Parts: sequence; C-alpha cells; structure tokens
Amino acid sequence: MTAPNPDYDAFIRRVIATMPALRSLGIEVVDLAPGHAEVRLPERAELAQHDGYVQGGLIGTLADVAGGCATATLLPAGWVGMTADYTVKLVAPARGTLTARGRVVSARRTTSVAAADVLDADGTVCATALVTMRNVDTGR
Repeated sequence: MTAPNPDYDAFIRRVIATMPALRSLGIEVVDLAPGHAEVRLPERAELAQHDGYVQGGLIGTLADVAGGCATATLLPAGWVGMTADYTVKLVAPARGTLTARGRVVSARRTTSVAAADVLDADGTVCATALVTMRNVDTGR
C-alpha cells in the first residue's frame, strides 16, 4: 500500500496527541506504516475496574483508535476519518499496558474498514474489532 499523503505520520501523531479525550486517557501512537497502526494505552490504576482489569469500554476505544489511525495512513492530505461504526469482541480479561494493532481491510474514497486486535501486557489477545470510518475532505 502507498500512502497518498507523505506527511501522514506527523499528521496522525499530532491529531492523536491533541485530542482531549485520548490525551486524558494517555493513548499514544507507537508505530505507523501505510495501512497499519499500533497504539498503546499505558497502565493506570484509575482505568481499571474490579480486580485490576481494564474496563471494557476503554478496550473498545483503543481498538477504534488503532483502526482509525490505520485507515488515516491511506487518506489524502486534507482528509480525515470519522468513526461510523465499530464492533468489539472481548475475548479475554486484560491487565496492564494495552497495545492495539490496526490494519486496513478496505480503503475506499468515502469509507474505509480496518480490523484491530488489542493485546494485554502479556501479549494475550483480549479483544478484536472491526472499525468503519467515514472519510471526509476537510478542504484544508
């Protein structure tokens, strides 16, 4: 896959770093390549639920971010992706720092689809997701 925007890496990192909700959670971009993204949610006690497991909604958020970042690597300059839908299947309890890896399944002009896996600190897959993004030309 070829990225139509040569500055996709800097753009995506800037967007994620300046998004208030993601900044408050501490979500960070680890790696980007055309059609792929890896993001991380560092372990924090206040993000846990019973017995120290990461709350499921946060796992879904991380999968959404990974899928969205993966699709964004294939967008032209001036375009952004907005989540239209995502489905998450929680397959194991998760503890510690979480990593999500997104990969593009389909990249079209107005809609992109990505798959994402979320792994816990031990490398166990704790969730898998499909993320659909609506691609929008911002005119910038």
